[in-house]
Amino acid sequence: MEVLAKLIHQTNMTYLPTKLPVQYYGLPDGKVYLIYARFYEVKFDRTYLEYVFAEHKEFSYDFENEKLIPNKTSRNNSPVIYNEMVDKPNPKIKILKIYRNIHSFAEARTELFRKAKEIAKNLRSQKENEAHEIPSSKIKNLGATA
Repeated sequence: MEVLAKLIHQTNMTYLPTKLPVQYYGLPDGKVYLIYARFYEVKFDRTYLEYVFAEHKEFSYDFENEKLIPNKTSRNNSPVIYNEMVDKPNPKIKILKIYRNIHSFAEARTELFRKAKEIAKNLRSQKENEAHEIPSSKIKNLGATA
């Protein structure tokens, strides 16, 4: 079975605006994605949850070597990088999608794995296209003989 999303870090206490757990994942495209739940429409008789899918803009992920890489714009000057560093004060994240029809982290992970499959498929097709292309420097050297 091929692993398409690797759990980098999971925390129950976070700097994000939620009191619920947050999960950080590394995907084959080299980006760090996070899933967290938050409350919306808090009423006297009901409270609803929504699941947020976001991309971390301050870190990337070396999927092959399972290493977290801080981007140049990150305010982190530490020589050693720990996976826990993705959860930091004032993180720069980009919200990709908010789901209100999901009822658990298991369903949220299923959606993330679906996205990971799509990313892996696109990366494979790009590699296949690159493998079939002939570099322009070699095209000049090709000649016809009769």
